[in-house]
Amino acid sequence: MTELSGQKPSSETVDALVTELASIVGPKGWTTDPEVLAPRLEERRGLFHGATPIMVSPATTAEVSQVVRACAAANVPVVPQGGNTGLCGGAVPNESGSEVLLSLHRLNRIREIDPASNSMTVEAGCILADLQAAANEAGRLFPLSLAAEGSCQIGGNISTNAGGTAVLRYGNARELVLGLEVVLPDGQIWDGLRKLRKDNTGYDLKQIFIGSEGTLGIVTAAVLRLFPRPRSVVTAFVGMRDVDSALSLLNETRSCCGDSITGFELISRRCLEFCLQHIPGTRNPLEGEHAWYVLVELQSGIAGVGLRNSAEEAFATAFESDVIQDATIAENESQALAFWKIRESLPEAELHEGGSIKHDVSVPLPDIPAFIDQASEAVEKVLPGVRVVAFGHLGDGNIHFNVAQPEGDDKDAYLAKWGFVNEIVHGIVGSFDGSISAEHGLGRLKRDEVRHYKSPLEIDLMEKLKAAMDPDGMLNPGKVVR
Repeated sequence: MTELSGQKPSSETVDALVTELASIVGPKGWTTDPEVLAPRLEERRGLFHGATPIMVSPATTAEVSQVVRACAAANVPVVPQGGNTGLCGGAVPNESGSEVLLSLHRLNRIREIDPASNSMTVEAGCILADLQAAANEAGRLFPLSLAAEGSCQIGGNISTNAGGTAVLRYGNARELVLGLEVVLPDGQIWDGLRKLRKDNTGYDLKQIFIGSEGTLGIVTAAVLRLFPRPRSVVTAFVGMRDVDSALSLLNETRSCCGDSITGFELISRRCLEFCLQHIPGTRNPLEGEHAWYVLVELQSGIAGVGLRNSAEEAFATAFESDVIQDATIAENESQALAFWKIRESLPEAELHEGGSIKHDVSVPLPDIPAFIDQASEAVEKVLPGVRVVAFGHLGDGNIHFNVAQPEGDDKDAYLAKWGFVNEIVHGIVGSFDGSISAEHGLGRLKRDEVRHYKSPLEIDLMEKLKAAMDPDGMLNPGKVVR
């Protein structure tokens, strides 16, 4: 995919800017080494490849501010990047070499953990898994959890409004942020690092930046919400005949267990087969074969067997009413982790099956079975032999509807049909009044396509906001909006 959003600056401008930026961040804070830059200039799936005259890695918010000011003065755009685990090309510079890459990985301090206010103040470059561990050490839970948590950074999570496996109970990143520190396109620093749960003094400015993918400001630090650490956890793997049954089980589990449902992950039989074939150490938790599976996790702050008893009651009722065909509850943490390994390994397992055209979509919960049926029929009709790989966060309506190439097909030739397949699937999503990006954002990949699914007024408001806050297009140009 090729698209240029700017002209390459003169060599004199670049040389002068590189010298200035190097002086701002010091010898450990910049590089032009092609080998170091290479993985930073490629989108995770290889859909986008960029170029940059320099990557700077500021160590403080003040340095981020100085870098942005210097680039603005030179009229050279800045592309902020966290762990570069995104899937829409939102953190990769374009191919022109006209954009400076700003990595936030050195902004990695946990500034404060405050158990009394159930909050932690952290810098944007902190690895998500490290924040989970730090919260746990303090006797608290930071519930944001996703497959890339070992390498993704919290600034990127916030900038893309990341979802993950616990949205059903705790919400997206948007619901987990109390305050932000942001460097604006002109280099000013907005200090909104407040722990307040209630502040009704006008516009909630932090929400402008959450999910904006670095196009309106660069998140440098955040105050995050913490929760009591669970004292009892129940994890189950359930087999059933269809997706309608999965929705029935969700309703039954809610009736018996209330808001203790933390995760409710839908997995197709094909997904499980891919894992068993390609991921060492995985095994089928159930003896028989089923068309669909659900991974259920329940959490409670109350110790004891009450939560497990409620789960067993829900599953027994569902079994008696022929909603589920089989189920097993993890007896220990090791078994629970084995169940989760299946779910979290699905993207890796897919890689072994050749090209896969991805769709990160959401539709209203009652429409999920019809969406999967209609979308599967549509792609199989126009591309015989393709293999639908459907899984995702059933509890919040987010389905990863991936379409793997027919066995033996040429991968590159198949992936060249990406836009064609997207148009089919996203058209069906639109017919259910759904979203073509549930949690991955727009980046470059879906920037133009979203114009077919949002109203002209929505697009106009987004463009006006970008123009008002970044009139010169200095931050992450060509992403989210034109």
